[in-house]
Amino acid sequence: MSSHFASSPADKAPATAAAQIHYRYQQVGSVNVFYREAGDPASPVLLMLHGFAGSSFMFRDLIALLADRYHLVAPDLPAFGFTEAPDRGDYAYTFDQLAETIDQFTEALGLDAYAMMVHDYGAPVGWRLALTHPQRITAIISQNGNAYEEGLGEAWAPIQKYWRDPTPENRSALSDFPTPASIKWQYLEGVADPSLVSPDGYSLEGMQVLRPGNAEIQLDLLLDYASNVKMYPLFQQYFREYQPPLLAVWGKHDPFFMATGAEAWKRDIPEAEIHFYDTGHFALETHAKEIGDDVREFLDRHVRQAE
Repeated sequence: MSSHFASSPADKAPATAAAQIHYRYQQVGSVNVFYREAGDPASPVLLMLHGFAGSSFMFRDLIALLADRYHLVAPDLPAFGFTEAPDRGDYAYTFDQLAETIDQFTEALGLDAYAMMVHDYGAPVGWRLALTHPQRITAIISQNGNAYEEGLGEAWAPIQKYWRDPTPENRSALSDFPTPASIKWQYLEGVADPSLVSPDGYSLEGMQVLRPGNAEIQLDLLLDYASNVKMYPLFQQYFREYQPPLLAVWGKHDPFFMATGAEAWKRDIPEAEIHFYDTGHFALETHAKEIGDDVREFLDRHVRQAE
């Protein structure tokens, strides 16, 4: 990688056996899932589910900070990162299907109990896993992964218009969404000091979205996001019934998922822990060390001590 790219905690982490990250593939039906894996397989599992416009790459620093105590598994969702998935039309690019693929992925790896860390699109994928296998979920960490309507910011207005009336015109109005320029904006918006954001992430994801057919897939997923909002009551019922240990680590200047969405968890999980950071949608880009410390302390209390 070019020398002008900024260094990160992952670059400086000791190359111990636990901290060593492995880059693997797992075939799941018609999808060859790429994933990053680190830590002792005998340690408690943390399944890390990224969102738009990201991939497992967004967890690179956090993996280095947690691998000495946890078994970390971070897959790329179909249509993201290095996962190899069928063309549009040969695979249903819906959140139901993404969740089914990731569910099969966890079973292929033998992950029968795991904490989840979710972000953006990874949240509704994770919530579906929790509905299907509530007994498997040991804890939840949400980094700007929403589950409440009050968390939807004004940036959703043109998308909600598309949900209500999915015409070609309304779809075309969102054509700037899956573009490198839009992705870069999402990484930098709400960040007090943009020089803290390495260009690696938004450059990588910007190149990925330019792959043939990917922009149309992203617009399909954007339309299907309405299915997640319809399921919010079911997700919230799961939170109320099972009371999973939950930590929200939230970039408070996120233009898509507002701080009120994180605070709403207190209605359903009174013991939920809500932490805000002075940053945007991709909080790990600027606050990996702070979030890593909070995640580690949370998991140590709720997962390791429960063993």
